Amino acid sequence: MNAADEEPIPISALQHYVFCPRQCGLIHISRVWDENQYTQRGRRVHERVEQGNPTVFHGTRIERSLPLWSECYGLNGVADVVEFPEGGKPFPVEYKSGRRKVSLPDRIQLVGQALCLEEMFECSIPEGALFYYHSRRREIVRFDEELRARTVAIIECVRTLLSASEIPSPCNDSRCRHCSLVDACLPTLDNTLAEESLR
Repeated sequence: MNAADEEPIPISALQHYVFCPRQCGLIHISRVWDENQYTQRGRRVHERVEQGNPTVFHGTRIERSLPLWSECYGLNGVADVVEFPEGGKPFPVEYKSGRRKVSLPDRIQLVGQALCLEEMFECSIPEGALFYYHSRRREIVRFDEELRARTVAIIECVRTLLSASEIPSPCNDSRCRHCSLVDACLPTLDNTLAEESLR
């Protein structure tokens, strides 16, 4: 696969798509964005991370807000933190505001970062971590073949969605309770009315 001629996909769009394709469309096609308590917490966490300078801790160089890109997969974005152990491989760390949990959207986002780092540094990266700020715990994520294949499939789904420029229908389920875009999405309305409201 070579997506060098395609418009790059933001790595964050992978997380948005896995959480809810409509959310992904609203953010990355309609450019809709709203804040709620969850997005505000997340923004504050990322601001704290971004304020730090590159450091070295026990022989590991720690880079913050590192720009990422992949011509092969047509991705770009910014990693919260990438650790570079002396003589080792880059280790991406994505910061999240909540408690430690099993989250496929977060894992897919992290694999997207790893795919970029592998291309940038010409190496294979076996794992990374999700750091949950509320519980101050890391979840190690191993980039096995199944998770990699799923991420590559999601990249293609997002590319198809963005190319079509059509907003998917609302899901209207438990995800909506925590979504900052619920007022723009109008998940409880008839799909036709919801689409008309975006025009």
